[in-house]
Amino acid sequence: MAALTFISAVLVIGLAFYLVFAMFRAEDL
Repeated sequence: MAALTFISAVLVIGLAFYLVFAMFRAEDL
């Protein structure tokens, strides 16, 4: 189903951005 694929893509992209954001925060501390 296209909806399920879209939701999965959004979750994966969101997780990737969260990991990058967490790394930048770790470097600032």
